[in-house]
Amino acid sequence: MAQSRDVYLGDMHQRQGVFRLWERQRNRKEVHWLIECFAETLGVFLYVFPGVGSTLGFILGGILKESGFSSLFQIGFAYALGILFALGIAAGTSGGHFNPAVTIVHVIFRKFPIGKAFRYIVAQIFGGYLACMLVYYQWRPLIHQMEEGLAAAGAEALMFTPNGPPGAFALYLLPGMAHGSVFLNEFVCSFFVALVIWAAGDPTNMVITPALAAPAVALSYAAAIWSFATPGVALNTARDLGGRLWSLTIWGLPAGGGSYAAIAALTNIPATIFAVVLYELFLVDSDRLVTREALEFAHLAHGNRRLVHKDVHPTSDANTIEQGHSHSTHDSGKASIEAYEVAPEMQRRK
Repeated sequence: MAQSRDVYLGDMHQRQGVFRLWERQRNRKEVHWLIECFAETLGVFLYVFPGVGSTLGFILGGILKESGFSSLFQIGFAYALGILFALGIAAGTSGGHFNPAVTIVHVIFRKFPIGKAFRYIVAQIFGGYLACMLVYYQWRPLIHQMEEGLAAAGAEALMFTPNGPPGAFALYLLPGMAHGSVFLNEFVCSFFVALVIWAAGDPTNMVITPALAAPAVALSYAAAIWSFATPGVALNTARDLGGRLWSLTIWGLPAGGGSYAAIAALTNIPATIFAVVLYELFLVDSDRLVTREALEFAHLAHGNRRLVHKDVHPTSDANTIEQGHSHSTHDSGKASIEAYEVAPEMQRRK
């Protein structure tokens, strides 16, 4: 039986000249870091954009005392769809971290380069900031109506709470909630989401295969929001810090959130590290078989022709590697939505 050969996009579709010229440059080490950062920015944008928009609708309904604008279910579903789209659109370029905590655990457990991690985190926070900025300007007339409605009702005290317009962009402490309670809520929910993320990237996982990884991660976020958004849950530093910076841009220092801001922005990081430690200690077994789906996924994720077969498209030394090398050692062979890297890792190891 003849062995099937890999078919690349270029074998089926010839791109226009300007795109072919760009492809000769985009995987060079000097350029590709910017491509990856763009993908991380775009991924966080796609995740935050629908979620914040749905949250504004929910707040508008509460101020106007009318139903039908949004709901907690819609908010959770909007974030879940945003994550699904982000992973489907941008993960193939950057590895799909879209979360500073995920990037940090890759530094600790997968030898992810520290300098690259710093660039990723900045790009992720910028993606959250950009999404909030666009949502604000799309909603601005209604946001002004909400502010006027609170003033007319003598409820200005609700402005910088989860029930005021800034509460769609930055998280604020719900009146009556203690800092210890919201810390526990944030830690446990972030731990829950991180377990799902790491399990989705386990190449021996027979249930959450690579094809199901993105939906599993998306639904974990939705489940946490549906169940625990009322006490207050952020889950992602990029979403929280990006939104808080935008709130500070529009409403000034009163939008800072006080000491709760640190809980919302940072708690998910130790929670994610703790989840990964427990998963690696108790749920990983090096003697398990890697699933066929994970092997096929890894083959597709690492199969860039320009980098694996340098004789196909001759490029400069900065854009080639020795044939057969793979970047997968940086992720311990982990074929995952957040772990596969493309050109730059191979270039760095040359």
